[in-house]
Formats: sequence, C-alpha cells, structure tokens
Amino acid sequence: EAAVRYAKEATKYDGVAVPEDVARKLKLMKVSMTLPAPANEKDSEEVTRLAVSLESAYGRAKYCPGGDPTKCMTIDDITRIMNTSRAPKQLLDVWKGWHATSRPMRDDYAKLVELSNKGARELGFADTGALWRSKYDMDPDAFAKELDRLWEQVKPLYVQLHAYVRWKLREKYGDAVPATGPIPAHLLGNMWAQQWDGVYPLVEPKGPGPGYDLTAILKQRHTDATQMTKYGEGFFTSLGFAPLPKTFWERSLFTRPRDRDVVCHASAWDVDNADDLRIKMCIDITADDFNVIHHELGHNFYQRAYNQQPYLFRDSANDGFHEAIGDTIALSITPEYLVKLGLISKAPGTDGDIALLLQRALDKVAFLPFGLLIDQWRWRVLSGEIKPGQYNKAWWALRLKYQGVASDAPRGEQDFDPGAKYHVPANVPYTRYFLAHVLQFQLHKSLSDAAGCKDPLHRCSIYGNKAAGEKLQSMLEMGLSRPWMDALEKGVGTRQMDGQALRDYFAPLEKWLIEQNQGKPTGW
Repeated sequence: EAAVRYAKEATKYDGVAVPEDVARKLKLMKVSMTLPAPANEKDSEEVTRLAVSLESAYGRAKYCPGGDPTKCMTIDDITRIMNTSRAPKQLLDVWKGWHATSRPMRDDYAKLVELSNKGARELGFADTGALWRSKYDMDPDAFAKELDRLWEQVKPLYVQLHAYVRWKLREKYGDAVPATGPIPAHLLGNMWAQQWDGVYPLVEPKGPGPGYDLTAILKQRHTDATQMTKYGEGFFTSLGFAPLPKTFWERSLFTRPRDRDVVCHASAWDVDNADDLRIKMCIDITADDFNVIHHELGHNFYQRAYNQQPYLFRDSANDGFHEAIGDTIALSITPEYLVKLGLISKAPGTDGDIALLLQRALDKVAFLPFGLLIDQWRWRVLSGEIKPGQYNKAWWALRLKYQGVASDAPRGEQDFDPGAKYHVPANVPYTRYFLAHVLQFQLHKSLSDAAGCKDPLHRCSIYGNKAAGEKLQSMLEMGLSRPWMDALEKGVGTRQMDGQALRDYFAPLEKWLIEQNQGKPTGW
C-alpha cells in the first residue's frame, strides 16, 4: 500500500527538473512494483485478494492419481518422478495431472490482469508489462528488441542441443519422439522442460566422464552443511572480500529443523539492508548443493557490497545481475578449483570435457528459451494482444516457437497451462533469469581475463585472484545507483549485454554437437 502511494506521489514530479540522483530515485519508486493496484479502494482490495488466491492455489495444488486422496503428490514428488522415471506413460500421467491443477486459476488471472493494468495506467504506463520493462533503463519496446537480439545470438547453440537430444531420446523411446519437429514436453526430465539435466543418462556421450564424483568425495570426507558454506565463503575471501559477519553463522538456516516445517527453497537474505546477512537452505551434501551454496552467497556478498548506497539504490544493477553474480562464481567451480581445495588430487585431462559441458548445457543452454518465453507470453497478455480466450493456444505457440516442444496431451482453452509454473500465479517477473544466463558467461569471461587465465573458458577459475576480485567489487558496490550499462561497463568493459561469451564457453561442445548431428534433422 505504501509502495503504491509513494509511486503515485512520484508521478507528480514527472517533467520537473531535479538533480540526476533524485530523478533516478523518483523513477525507481514508480517502477518498483510488479503488481500496481488502482487507487480505487475496492479495486485495490480485489487485487490483493486475487494475488493471494492465485499464489495459495499453486501452493495447495496436488495431483491425486485416480482421485485417490491417499496417493496425492505435491510438485516436489512429481518433480522427482519427472527427473528419474523412464516410463513414458507414467511421465505423461503426472504431467497431465499437474497441469490440470491450474485450470481453476484462469478467471482470477484474467481479472488480475485487468485490474493491475488499471493501476499501471494510473502511474503513466501503457500496461503492467510496459511497467515491468521500464525497470531496465531503456525504452520498454527497445528492451524487448534487445532480448530478441540476445536470443538470436545464442539460438544456434540451442538448436544443435535440441537436435542432439531429440535423436538420442528417439533411440530410447522410438516413435514416441518424432525424427523432426518438436520434442514431447513430458520426456525432457522436467515438468516445464526448462532444464534437461534429468535426461543426461540417456544422452551422455561415449568415452570418459568428468573423472570424479564430487558428491561421493564430499560424503567420504564427512563434509557437513557448515563446511559446505565455509567452502563458498572461502571463494569470496580468496578474491579479497571480507569474511561473513558472525551473525551470519548464528542466524542462518543450514539444515532442515526437526521441530517444524519450513520452506527449503534456497534463498539469501539481507534482513536489515546493511549487515544482517543470512541464508535459508536445507543443505544436502551433494555436488548440486555445493554449486547452490556458492550461488546463494553471491547474493549475500552483493548485498553487502552495495550497503553504503542510499536506501533506494541498495539493489542490483538490474534484477538479472543479482541472479548472475552467484552463477558467475559457480562457473569457477572447475576441476582446478577442486584441486586447490584439496577435494581432488589432480585435475582430470580434457577427455571428459565434453561430458562436463553437455551436463552444464542441459542445465543452462536448455533453459534459455524458457527463460525468455514466460514474459513474452505475459507481456502480450498484459498488452491485450493475447485475449483470455486465447491464453493456452498462445502459450503453446510460444513454447513451440522458442523451445521446440509440444504437448502429447490435447490442450484447449479449458486448460491454463501457464499457471502450472509458480512464477505466473505468484506474479514474479521471469526475464531476469534469461538475462542472468547470458550475463554470467559475459562476466565469467571478463573476470577470467582479469585473472590472466589462458585455458579454455570452461576451465577458467578466478579463485584466489585479487585482480578479478577488485573488478567484481567495483561493479557490485554501485548497486542500483546508476543505469545497469554503467555497472556492466565496470565489470566487463562494454555497455551492451552479449551472448557471444556463452557461445565461446560452450564452443568445444557446439563443435562436437554439429559433428554428432551430421545427417540428422535440426530445427522444428
């Protein structure tokens, strides 16, 4: 409520000459909301009711096969099945079951769109989508074009990965996977086909694997949750950052409590916008969580770096930066880094690099089109280009266009498949994740150059390099005080986001994929 009031107060100064930093603060007040409520009290209350109802509906959703209440499954249960099952019938069943849970959301979502657009127009924006895009220090339409440019840069790599995975899945599932055209969405190891690492065992290359099993090593060493976190902190202190405060270790949640239920989704917190940094994460002793803890601490070190800025500037340069920093650090978790930690005795040769790169591409490259299409759909819905009667048809048209996936189950307008992804009913913008997946490679390349790394980019680690640390710190401490282009220039020396570093990182894999796909159809 206060945020809406401040945003509306800020519009009074539109066109008034004020100092640059004040103008920026006024603009940030206007664009800080994702769900602008109209001034009308009844409308405002309805926005709150609808937003709570939609997010609660997602949180309560369960699929009960055959309607049997003793067999109900949460999204966590279904995610495990999607990730590990190789039975197409079971996969399609749970896929359909979960997507059916979002059908009742459709009417509430359409009402929320209408009311939030009314609130956005009161703030001077064409619609809520234009408000979201205005956060990026660019004209909203120019920002949309920038995303298209970045996608075209990285798309050739995705197309090769898609073609390879399609024919490998066809080897496993036969005619259930077509030789040409889109891949069935339920066969990619993930409810939304957003990351494909679940199908790695079906597509892994012949020859040597990565050469070590980090999960097994951590468990053999009896590593606990605190030590996992200490490894992550040690990465940042090796770059010259100060250690985390004592209160971090006293107030964070590292393991699942035995006396109460908690949401275990990993998150990083800056409770007082100054020094009360914490993480909330139920750490498993796995290679995955080794990566995640480095990522989450990236948020904490970023939060502390900008805590000297005025209050409204205590945030990342844009929302993609906050996600990108932790992922940039995680890209430095190379075999060479593990040697320095004493976790492995020597780095394996390059024979297993294709296996490592393919695993990472199934996570990061496979994600790119999904990271883009959620808000492509929402922006068109919010602008009125997609009408409520076309919600589902338009959703699947975009999934086909960008991801090259399709549903094996008939879909119609009685369905509301966008609502089966948390960020839609919860009203969380998604473009930040696409930007983060591009930015992290751009930053990794720049910091690796600063560290003097001469190895292939996927083997570079900035661990222990103070020059890279200084470069990173100078970008982080700017917070949101300047347009993101200024922060990017500090970090990488250019003012434009660029997908080429991602292509460079995966260059050995892309060459290998092209060879593997010889004589096979590509595209859809």
